[in-house]
Amino acid sequence: MTAAWHALDRLVSWPDLAEAQPSCGIGRALRSTRAEIAHFHSGHSVDLHLTAGTIRRFEHDLRHSTAIRLVPGSHWVTVRLECEADVNLLMTLMSAALQAHLARPETAAGVPSPRCNDRREAALSHRARL
Repeated sequence: MTAAWHALDRLVSWPDLAEAQPSCGIGRALRSTRAEIAHFHSGHSVDLHLTAGTIRRFEHDLRHSTAIRLVPGSHWVTVRLECEADVNLLMTLMSAALQAHLARPETAAGVPSPRCNDRREAALSHRARL
């Protein structure tokens, strides 16, 4: 079992999370009552909807983590999961994400969540090559 699937197995037992279809259509997702929180796109990475405010609050630490990928303008961070320490980091960030979403006003019905990093990273990589 890869680190991401191990993390998913642990997280589905959290009472505030439920497994769902990801809005991007790739992989598996976890959501709270208010929003999609995580997209598991592969066995080695997870996009986490941390929110813009939480990213700003922890940006210095996030930028210095080798397990974190920040995409400019995104409300999501990508967490690369290669070892148990990365899984523990994801658990900590998941807790922060849940707190951030619970502190926000509820989103109006029909308003889409911000896109995860899966397609954004591909677009940024393509632009960087041009």
